[in-house]
Formats: sequence, structure tokens, C-alpha cells
Amino acid sequence: MAPITRREAITLGALIAAGALAPPSILRVAAQTGGGERRHGLSTFGDLKYPPDFRNFDYVKPEAPKGGQLSRTGTSSVNTFNSLNPYIVRGDAAQGMGLTFDSLMVRAQDEPDAMYGLVAESVAIAPDRLSATFYLRPEARFSDGSPLTAEDVAFTFETLKSKGSPAYRIALRDVAGVQVKSPHEVTFTFQGENVRDLPARVAGLPILSKAYYATRPFEQTTLEPPLGSGPYKVGPLKQGAFITYQRRPDYWAKDLPVNRGRFNFDEIRFEYFRDRTAELEALKARAFLLRQEFTARDWATQYDIPAVRNGQLRREELPDRNPSGAQGFFINMRKEKFRDPRVREALNYAFDFEWLNKNLFYDSYTRTNSVFENSTLKAEGPPSAEELALLEPLKAQLSEEVFGPAYVSPVSNGSGQDRTLLREAGRLLEEAGWTIKNGRRTNAAGEPLTVEFLMFEPTFERVVAPYIKNLRLLGIEGRMRMVDSAQYQERLKNFDFELTSQRFVLGVTPGPELLALFGSAAADQVGSYNLAGISNPAVDALIDRIIQAKSRDELTTAARALDRVLRAEHFWVPHWYSAKHRLAYWDVFGRPAVIADYDLGIEDTWWYEAEKAAKLGFK
Repeated sequence: MAPITRREAITLGALIAAGALAPPSILRVAAQTGGGERRHGLSTFGDLKYPPDFRNFDYVKPEAPKGGQLSRTGTSSVNTFNSLNPYIVRGDAAQGMGLTFDSLMVRAQDEPDAMYGLVAESVAIAPDRLSATFYLRPEARFSDGSPLTAEDVAFTFETLKSKGSPAYRIALRDVAGVQVKSPHEVTFTFQGENVRDLPARVAGLPILSKAYYATRPFEQTTLEPPLGSGPYKVGPLKQGAFITYQRRPDYWAKDLPVNRGRFNFDEIRFEYFRDRTAELEALKARAFLLRQEFTARDWATQYDIPAVRNGQLRREELPDRNPSGAQGFFINMRKEKFRDPRVREALNYAFDFEWLNKNLFYDSYTRTNSVFENSTLKAEGPPSAEELALLEPLKAQLSEEVFGPAYVSPVSNGSGQDRTLLREAGRLLEEAGWTIKNGRRTNAAGEPLTVEFLMFEPTFERVVAPYIKNLRLLGIEGRMRMVDSAQYQERLKNFDFELTSQRFVLGVTPGPELLALFGSAAADQVGSYNLAGISNPAVDALIDRIIQAKSRDELTTAARALDRVLRAEHFWVPHWYSAKHRLAYWDVFGRPAVIADYDLGIEDTWWYEAEKAAKLGFK
């Protein structure tokens, strides 16, 4: 069964307590900014693996051949697109648009949070971290040949902060302004206490063309390819069916150390299918070349074909060292019937993961319990002394459960209707005021307890159906609400659901994005990622401790404390995870000997081998 989506919070940050977003400040005059040593890279805690004279990342093949096509399906649950603007709320953006934009710096995928110069040759961060000055490469160009300057960087900040999606507006709240010192020198100034991650956040922003958007509205959906400066440009597309990206031979940065050995395909094509069954059959029919398999049943049963047996269509499992994130049925706590944590916990008792894993998933998954699953940030057992030092001052806002062993979902006997667990669920519901009357679970006002699952694809019905069966045994009426992808996204943005399946993936150095996922100020902001509506000042306080951590040890302690609190909220019914990537691809590719810790690098480090492709009949 699939991870539902990778709604990755790439550029999320803290919210203003009052919920208002101050207008951005673009400073055109001299300002007092601190100094700082110019460096070729930056990281949250200062450490850099690669020296100033490095030639390439260790996880690339510098002399990799260029050419050929990578055609693949994506990793998002959105199975259509109607926009080429991925930076606004409106519309469903096409996958891969990031390939068309450059940023000031680019992340090294074999370090937790280090970035190295792309458009910016170097950066100087003030000792107090209240400013960061980036020194741009004069040779930087957009794809139409026009220069990329500090004015474009400043315009990008102003536009994303005032008109971008909530993700960007939230992330940039504490970026006080931008000072354009020269065409190739720009200084960001920061404010507040949560400034640790801000240099990296502005360094990773996609750079927009000021001249291009002078004649076009940024905040509207469009299928007009935007002007970017990245290694690819948008090629032929068909809305909702496919989109192609064509490698730019004139890409200005192709020989920089951060790009050497990367972006090897002449064309990258993303295919869209209405369901995963059709997608799999299209792969077998050689309609495209690579697919990441998310459905355990298909991985176990649907690849026994001659092409797999003779090695032409390869099946491969590669390690996934990233945190696995939070996948589950998110419970909309804005609904009155779900506000009591005992009701939410009861819903978890009714979910029989062990039966699903055995009967549907071929025992290929492990139960998720933490929002930091598959990482050192996950809480285990009772809180440590260091965690208690953070939790004790917040005790009045926390349940006693937080101070015991970290909450772990109940383990069933695998029967599909474990009576012991269902009895415990019933007890919790009784305590919460939901009693059985004429076979139905009702409250004091006689209102029945119902649960609706918002869905957009039929493949998940086989998971929800046995869950609904157990809910019925508890006197709860469960039903599935199937809508199309566009309506599904719109209802999520407006929190118009009761339970829905989602997956949020956090990085190894989480920061302000946590406030967008779990912070109180985001709970009622339309389009926010706080689907469950978590609003707890203790959660906000612990997220602040994570953002302000001065070392990785401090960050780890604060993250584990937060994990305990979130798990005691019972805001979701956790699903499952696998620390593996399952890939199925026609044997026409080469890839580096070293796989980066935090990214597979399919689009940017693999390459096409024409001789192998010819043997299989591919052009």
C-alpha cells in the first residue's frame, strides 16, 4: 500500500502569534549588517564536509554520459496537474518544476543540512545570525540569456512572502528584509529569536525573474512555462497526462562543482495515470521506463513476468535513510465529535494493522508511531532527564501520558477484530460520553457517532473497508467519500473532511516547518498543512526549542520531547512505513556507485546507457 503523498514542507516556518503577516521589506539603502567570514557553503550547525576547492559531490559520477530520456511516474498522490506554478495555493502544479529553477545554494544530499554555492559563489553569515550576505556569480543567467542579479533575488523574496503559498509566507515571516548592495551582492536581514535556519531557507528559494513577472500575474495558475535559470526547461506537455523537461545545453552552471555529474538526461518526462493499476500495466507495456512501487501486494505478486525473470525489467530495493515521516488517517479535531482525545484514541484501537500487514501487505511494513519515524529524533521509552527538563515547565498544558513511556499503538492478535482491543476502544468511548443505544454509539444529545473517510483513489478501499467493519462493531457508522483529485485537494485546503490519509515527511534537521504542520497559528489558516487542527501552546513551545537549538544534541532532545506530546494528542491513526525504496525500471540506466544518504538522485545523478537501451529495443 502506498505512502499517500509527499507534501514535503520545504520552506515552512514560524507564524506571527496574532496570525497577521507583515508586508515584506525590500531595502534599497545602506543598512547596518554584521560581518562574518565568507564561506563556500553553509549548514545549520556550521559543519561542512566539502572543502572550498571540491570538484564534485561524492555521490555523482563526474564523467557520466549525457543523453537519452528518463520517463517515470511521480511520487505524489496528485494524479493530475493544471498549473506550472508550484509556488502558489491555487491549482495542482506539475511535478518536476523545480528542475527549471536555480537557487542561491544547493543541498548536499550526503550531509544532514549542508548547502553549497550555486547562483551564490559564497555567503557570509553575521556572528549573531541576524543577517546573511550572498555574493552572486556574475555569469548567472536565465534561460533567455538575461542576467540573474540581486534584484531578482530580492523580487523573489518579496513575491513569495506576499503572494506565495502559505508554506513560503510562513517560512519567510522572520526574514525582515533584503538589501540589494550591488548587482551581485544581496543581504537578508532576520528578526526574532528563531533565526537559526533562515540563512538556509533563503538560500534554497527558487529564483524568479523580476522582468518576466513585470508583465504577468504571479498568483494565478497558468500553463505557460515560466522563465527560469535551471538545468531544464519545460518541453511538450498534455494537461493531466504528461509533462516533459528538456535539458539545456546552454545552462550557465553546468560545470560548477555542485552540478558536475548531475542532470544527465536530455529529457525527463513525468507520466500521469488515474490509478496505480493502469500505471503498472503501462510500465510492463514499455510505455515508460521507471516506477517507484508503493503497493506491497503489487510488489509481491504483479512482477512475475518474463521481462523481470530475464532481467530486462529490474526490481530493486534501495535503502531509505530519510525519516519516514507521519503517515496515517489524520483526524480533523476541529469537528466537535473528535475533540475528546479518548475518542481519537479509540479510533486507533479499532485499526488492526497486524491483520492488514499479514493479509494485504505481505508483512512488508512496520507500524508507524512517531512523526519522526525511522530517525534518531523518535522518542523511545520514558523521557530522559534532558527531555523532562523541557516538559516539566509545560506540565499544566500536558496530559500525564506524556511523562510515561512514549505512546505506542496497540498490537492486535491479527484476527481482524481483536476483541480485547475493541473492548478497550469501547471503554474509552464510554468514558468520553458516547454510549450504545439501539446498537448505535450516541452522545447525551442522541447524536450518532459517524466517521467519514475522504478519499480520491479506489486502491485504498481495501484498507478502509476492514477498518469500517471494526468501527461498526463499536456502534460507529463509517463510510467512504470518494471524490476526484481536484476536489480532494480543495477540501483539504479548507479542512472539509473528517478523516483522510496523508503523509508528511520531515527532514533530518526539522525547523520552522513544524509550526506549519503542528503549530497553533496554522490550525485555522486555509491551505495550511496542519490538517488535524493541533492547537496546543506546549507544542508551540517545544517547536520553538527545536528551532532555537544550538547543537544537534539540543535539537534531538527537543524533538523527542515534542514527539511525546504529539503522540499523546492522538491526532491521527498511524499507518506504516518501510525503510526501503522499491524501484521497477527497464535496464537502460547507469547510476553512481555511491547512493546519497538522503536522496536517491534518480533525476539528477543517474544516466541513460544507449547501448543497453538498444539491446532492449528502446531508442
